[in-house]
Amino acid sequence: MHMNPIWMGIYHGAAMFWETLWALVLGFAISAALQVFVSKERMTQLLGRSGLKEILLATGFGAASSSCSYAAASIGRSAFDKGAALVPALAFMFASTNLVIELGAVLWLLMGWNFVLAEIVGAFVLIGLMWLLMSIFFPTTLEQEMHRQGGDGECRHHEHGEHQHEHSSNWARLANAFWMDWLMLWKELAAGFLIAGFLAALVPADWWKVLFIETGSPILRLIENAAVGPIIAILSFVCSVGNIPLASLLWANGISFGGVISFIYADLLVIPLILIYRKYFGGRATAYIVIIFYTSMVAAGVIVDLFFSALKLIPQGERPLSPIEHATFSWNYTTWLNFLAIAVAAWLWKMRRSRPGLSQ
Repeated sequence: MHMNPIWMGIYHGAAMFWETLWALVLGFAISAALQVFVSKERMTQLLGRSGLKEILLATGFGAASSSCSYAAASIGRSAFDKGAALVPALAFMFASTNLVIELGAVLWLLMGWNFVLAEIVGAFVLIGLMWLLMSIFFPTTLEQEMHRQGGDGECRHHEHGEHQHEHSSNWARLANAFWMDWLMLWKELAAGFLIAGFLAALVPADWWKVLFIETGSPILRLIENAAVGPIIAILSFVCSVGNIPLASLLWANGISFGGVISFIYADLLVIPLILIYRKYFGGRATAYIVIIFYTSMVAAGVIVDLFFSALKLIPQGERPLSPIEHATFSWNYTTWLNFLAIAVAAWLWKMRRSRPGLSQ
């Protein structure tokens, strides 16, 4: 198939979206079902300390509350304003974008179960490291000052919308949660697939090898790849599930196993989000949060790489082509799964539209 580079990039991105559509719908549906039965109000009442119990609860609630990175930041700030300690609020933000079902489903589909397991293990490592670094370096007086600054109008508006719907049927609430996640994430998803498609079409494989050290000291390569991964994520502006196609492209072109993991984690550090953190938390607190998050992401990538290497769980041999590079439209089982997924999504859309109060 001969296309100019622009159309080739669009084609690659669209084809990869088609191959993962059913997994996205399944993940959003399961996530929406979890959201219906998890009370954010109760969550914020339980997270007032930075203890192990509170951080584990925040991680669990975040995993059950699928969000795009921007929504995660808003909800995390809302929880903080209602009395949650800062570390559980940050743990919630991370889990709600990196431990969610739809991300795991797409990661499994594009890259395999090894990466899903590494994503889960590394998430707990990262949260533990973030907790440790925050307890050592983040000034207690600064957190107290942030609490005194009060709430945020946008967050309160979000909460008001939730209370409006709490008396609807569970199916209607599930339909609303499903489509709200899509409406929050569609820009990130589109950007992720398109960026990966254009990179696959336009960037020569040799260019990637300049970014990632592939020879010399294994430890130096491990650290350098894990450090470069988040920087690529920050500059690509891709968030949440949208960065998985690009992760598959980086893996196919030489980045280390731990570099892939640290890249995936960096969706909370894209430049627009850092500016939002500055608005929410202030410049000084944001500087601490960004540095600690980045350090934790790099360290988690290195630790996961060493751990999985010791257990011989890192895929060996010649790297497969990235799915984004050879995705095509074809009539196979994926097509039928996508038709079923589209039917389910349409039914949920109809249910949501049938309750006017939910679709506002």
